[in-house]
Amino acid sequence: MLYFTEDDVRRLLPMTVCVGLMRDTFLALRAGTAQSQPRRRLVTPQGSVLHAMAGSTGNYFGTKIYGTHVKHGAHFFFHLFDANTAKPLALMEANWLGQIRTGAASGYATDLLAKPGEVSVGIIGSGFQARSQLEATLAVRKAKSVRVYSRSAEKRERFAAETSSAFGVEVRAVASAEEAVSEADVVVTATWSKDPVLEAGWVGDQTHINAMGSNQADRRELPKELVDRASLIVADSIEQAKIESGDLILAWSPGDWNHPRLRNLQDVVGPRPAGITIFKSNGLGVEDVAAAAYVYEQALKEKPVIPGQQAADRYRAMR
Repeated sequence: MLYFTEDDVRRLLPMTVCVGLMRDTFLALRAGTAQSQPRRRLVTPQGSVLHAMAGSTGNYFGTKIYGTHVKHGAHFFFHLFDANTAKPLALMEANWLGQIRTGAASGYATDLLAKPGEVSVGIIGSGFQARSQLEATLAVRKAKSVRVYSRSAEKRERFAAETSSAFGVEVRAVASAEEAVSEADVVVTATWSKDPVLEAGWVGDQTHINAMGSNQADRRELPKELVDRASLIVADSIEQAKIESGDLILAWSPGDWNHPRLRNLQDVVGPRPAGITIFKSNGLGVEDVAAAAYVYEQALKEKPVIPGQQAADRYRAMR
């Protein structure tokens, strides 16, 4: 069994490749050759939470397990197995794995749902997820402008400087969320906000929105009025959205879940519809499997990264 560090994963999993992997994964879900199990959470009396999400695609299956505590951070690991034999293949540190595949899923949705050609991008949030969301958007569209807003002026200025340098595009920090999203063709919300971070009236009639910050039933980034304006709402998994997508749960009554304007990402085909489109990203276990399998296969091509005793030694050193 191989052991992969965060640096290994980041080196072996380029964003541009991962966008293609997500496309293949959702096509496999449509074909019935992949499956995903919704996230499960166990909450301890001490306030720690154990999260688990599993999936399978092709010759692989696996699960991501991570522990979080609001005061002490998060710790991510992914376990990859051979679907033909159930043999364990790899254990990966999985913070970067999750960041890259989350961005890549939004990149795939953007490619399907955003207008073609050059786009203006507006981002609310300036953390690590916002960075990977921007990188994925740039993998599928050329940006004529990028604006970012977050509550901390220092953080948004730093985000603008770092991403401008990293991605070769001018990213401008702005003083309000309205300024960030006004006239944007693609809007990204990547925050930990409990309440909406923008207003429906700020968003243009043909805008595509990637809402990825909330995956809890009592938190949302989008107001009900914006959800109601959308001509098409796409979830990575409607089944999972019913459990943890506060953006939709808090906006809808039970009957709204049967509306034809709501679709799974795997079922989106054809030309982009007119009007506002929303991709509600919660993150799926099968996305982790596809990304981890690629990392594993690339490592085998290079020669095993940390085989045998070295893997065991590194694992013990972490404890």
